[in-house]
Amino acid sequence: MNTPIKLAFLILCIALTATAFVVPAKRDAVTPEHEKAVAGICSVVQDKSLCSITLKTVPSNDPNILVRHLATGAETSVKKGLKFLSGIKPKYKGNAFATACITSCEKQLNNALEDFSDFWKAAGKDIKSMANNYFTCKKKMTSIFNYQSSCLDDIYDKTLLKEVQGGIGLGKRMSGESVDVFAGMDKVFNTLNIKTKLNQKDTDSLLPPPLSFYYY
Repeated sequence: MNTPIKLAFLILCIALTATAFVVPAKRDAVTPEHEKAVAGICSVVQDKSLCSITLKTVPSNDPNILVRHLATGAETSVKKGLKFLSGIKPKYKGNAFATACITSCEKQLNNALEDFSDFWKAAGKDIKSMANNYFTCKKKMTSIFNYQSSCLDDIYDKTLLKEVQGGIGLGKRMSGESVDVFAGMDKVFNTLNIKTKLNQKDTDSLLPPPLSFYYY
């Protein structure tokens, strides 16, 4: 076997061997029904790109699961934001203003997490529960978004603002998406042909109190 043929044979063997050990890429469960559900939800948000990326790989066409997934992503990002603030705090130990801003942000994000707890109680497990407590869900998610906005609004030092925004900005963006979804829920329901009526009354007082209520 001459040299060119040997070389070609060697390349072929290497290619076949590599192919044998390649793990098939996980295929996104994208179907026309899934695309329609995602498009219907993301049509009412400002950041449609982030919304689509967030929901694209969710293996469900259920609007309830998709809406909850956005909220779950926002809550996870808020928790990561708190860890970020805790991590940068020692760096500003000698800076009273920066320390006060970071401490205030931590308080705001913890308030947001408390509202997430109330949000999940209101959202329940299915689309009917979410619709029955629609006004309360929207109110809580708006409050969550406002807590994060207030945190950033209080920082007038541009360098610190840029750093903090880089650490908690995703949580704010994803919370904003959920606010948009609830603000446009009528359109989402119409688009996806969901007949459940949205309750426009505040049901917050009907929700179970937090565990701290039972302790002195």
